Order: sequence, then C-alpha cells, then structure tokens
Amino acid sequence: MDRELSRREARRITPSEAAYRVKSGDWIDYGAALAQPDLFDRALAARKDELTDIKIRSCLSTVPRAVLEVDPERKHFHWYSWHFSGYDRKHHDAGRCHYIPCNLGEIPDYYRRFIEPPDVVVLKVCEVDANGFFNLSLANLWHKAVVARAKIVIVEVSQGLPYVCGPENGIHISDVDYVIDGGSAAPPQIANPPPSDTDRAVARLIAAEIDNGACLQIGIGAMPNAVCSLLLESGVRELGLHTEMLTDGIIDLYKAGLITGTHKTTDPKKIVCSFGFGSDVLYRAVHNNPDFVCAPVDYTNVPNRIMQNKGVVAINNTTQLDLQGQASSESAGHRHISGTGGQLQFVRGAYASEDGKAFICLSSTYERHGVRQSRIVLELTPGNIVTTPRSDVMYVVTEFGMVNLKGKSVPERAIALIGLAHPDFREGLEREAYTHGLIPRGARGAL
Repeated sequence: MDRELSRREARRITPSEAAYRVKSGDWIDYGAALAQPDLFDRALAARKDELTDIKIRSCLSTVPRAVLEVDPERKHFHWYSWHFSGYDRKHHDAGRCHYIPCNLGEIPDYYRRFIEPPDVVVLKVCEVDANGFFNLSLANLWHKAVVARAKIVIVEVSQGLPYVCGPENGIHISDVDYVIDGGSAAPPQIANPPPSDTDRAVARLIAAEIDNGACLQIGIGAMPNAVCSLLLESGVRELGLHTEMLTDGIIDLYKAGLITGTHKTTDPKKIVCSFGFGSDVLYRAVHNNPDFVCAPVDYTNVPNRIMQNKGVVAINNTTQLDLQGQASSESAGHRHISGTGGQLQFVRGAYASEDGKAFICLSSTYERHGVRQSRIVLELTPGNIVTTPRSDVMYVVTEFGMVNLKGKSVPERAIALIGLAHPDFREGLEREAYTHGLIPRGARGAL
C-alpha cells in the first residue's frame, strides 16, 4: 500500500489486524503512562508463537502488559523502559525488563538524533477532533517525536481518556496509518497513600520556604504530595505550576484557588505538565479544561525554560544521600527501582531561576528485613546510581531539619547532613566521617 495514501486515510482496523503489521525483529514503541495500548498489546501477545526478537520501548506501565505475561522466559518479547513503575520493576527483578538511562526531558532528542526509526509505534489517544487531531490526553511526553520517525503509526482510540488542552497535544490524522477502536474503559487510577508523620514533618519545613507567587514543580511520592496538603493550610497564594507530572495534590491546590499562574513568565495563568497520573478526580478536573496545558517533555523539563519563571520551587524525593551530598534516587545498589526522570533537570532549572529553590527530601531512616537503617550514609551503597550530583544539590530536608549545601565545603556538608540523620545514627556517621577524612580531626570547632 502507498504510504502517503495510507497515512491520509488512516484506515480503521481491528487489533488483530494491527498486530499483524509486526514482524520478527521489529522495534515497537508503546509510549508512556496513559498512552500505552491495551487491545493491541493483547493482540500482539496472541501472536507470541509466530514472532521472535520483538523489542518494545515503554515507560511507567500502569497495568500488566500481555506481552510480558505470556512470555516469562523472554523468548519472544523484550521490554525496555525509560522509567520504572512498580510493575516494570517486578519484571526487571525477574530479568525481563531493561532500563534505558536518560534525563526524561531529553528523550525527544534521542529519537530525533540517536535512535533508529521505530518499526511500529502504537499509542492510546482520544478520538479525532474536528481539526483532524487525535488528542494525546494526559501523556504528551516524547510521543510526537516518535510518531515523526516511526515507519508505521497506529493509534488506539479510547473514549475513556480525558481530553487535555495544549497546542502541541495531538497527532494529526495525516501522520497516522491505522486506527483501532480502543473502547471506553476508564484510565487506570493510582491511589495516594495518606502521608506519614515523617512526610508531614518534612512537608512542613518545605512549605514554610514557599512564598506567594512561587512556581512549583511537584515530584512523585508521598512527601511532595504532603507539601501540597500543607500549602492548603499555609496561607500562601497565587502559585504557579510548571511540572513534569500532574498529581492529585496539585489538583487539590487548584480547586482551592491557590494556583493562579498570574506571576509566571512562561504560559501565564496555565498549569503546565507533560503527563499525569492519579485518581478520577484528577482526570475529571483536566478534561476539556483550558486552565491545563499538556506539553512535550522537552518543553516542560529543559532547565533553560524552567528558569524563565521567577521563584521556581522544585520538590523531589531521594532514597539515599551520602555525607558529601550525592543523591541516589533511582536504584538500590545494582537493582534499578525507578529512573532519573526529571529530577536533575528541575534541580538545575530551579537553581537557575531568580529566587529559585530546589529541595531534595527523604525520611532519615527506612526498615529492611525488620532492621532500621539510615538513608544518610558515609558512602552510597555499592552500585547505587547518583541521580543528582553533590555539585547540584541545594536544600536537603529530613524530618529533623533542613540545610542548604550550596557553598559548603566537604567537612561543612558532612557535619550538616549528620545533623539531619536520625539521632540513633549520628554518632556512628560522625565517627566514619572522621575516620575517612571528610571531617579533619579537631576541625568541628573551626567549622
């Protein structure tokens, strides 16, 4: 079939017919988050015994993927991910999923410059609108860059997805080869666990640093969302929002009238994100709502755009921090657990913003096999990935306090971070810091 005719007509076909466009050895893109296809995935899994060496790029899988469930020995399908969800992590632990290191905001450029054109891309989208665009819903990310390079473009149209505004949040029908009817199932929801006392303690310290008119980036996790809860009670007003991920906590601030965006330089009065996960409350709030803009991730995440807004506040989690300030936020030793995401880019963008602040937050301890351990350590666990280098880390916050590491020497950093550790671990950390020369003998008084 002539390719130009195919794209102009965007033929409607069944999931099985779409899956038959795949041949052994192909690279397939499933997109990310809410854009991952369901019916096509099941149809492709049904062809397992006919195919070999199918390589699939993905990101943040929200529900089980049929191609993984039917092929536990990886004889037919190979799964690659830009950022792990809990489901992806489980398959990585079993040797069936491979992480692709990245800064999330650079991924569109990877497809344009470094990645060979995918053989097939399949994305879940909204029904075509009056202007001929399939809306990307709440998952813009790098999807348009993939579509521009892919040899075959298939969309799985879902009546259940929210329609989300944005001048670049759609794929034109002329760029699509095939259309699948994806039904009307509601998008998957992510439960928000209630914040712990530790989350609230950390959030209280961060919320006190946020001024009227600040422009927020809220990362994933209980602590950043706890900040949203504290801000509801803090009296702060006229906030802006320019973030990678939209969460329920942000919607709570929006509904309370605290996010106006009136002080933003980029996209004033708009809530800007690149994708979103949450409850039905979030999906209903963004549907056909012009206050929200879903944009490509190389628009939301690049530091030189983030910094254009005054008073940017970036709030992100980490899982381990060494006494020099290196933040490891994505692995536990050689076991990969999530991804770099946009953390480093937002830390840099917030720092470069006029009056900007970047917060890395963590609980002081965690429990493993019934034993409490410190998240603040002399040195990172062997194999741990440094997500944010010591030269970039600004504010560090635990339930025991906050410190700004900018301008501090290694001994000053070590002493400050020991003060943020749980009291049960401080003496041991100080002893290790002296033994390994991070704090010179007799230096504490001089510091």
